[in-house]
Amino acid sequence: MQILSWIVFGLIVGAIAKLLYPGNKKTGCLSTIALGILGSVVGGIIAKLIWGGDEIQPRGLVLSVIGALIVLAITTRMGNRRLP
Repeated sequence: MQILSWIVFGLIVGAIAKLLYPGNKKTGCLSTIALGILGSVVGGIIAKLIWGGDEIQPRGLVLSVIGALIVLAITTRMGNRRLP
């Protein structure tokens, strides 16, 4: 049941991040879920750096969306780079 909740939470976070970040939005549902889950992990790392703690965990919707926006910005910029 916990995996299902991660998938649903990842979908919600990824969809919010895609709505907030202008750019390529032609990605599928699986990439949106992956973006949301990875954003939750990044948000947990940010929370750990700011507030401390013993383990890295997703720390709520706001930090998860911020983490997903960071991941989305990095991947968008890496995708726009041209190799020589």
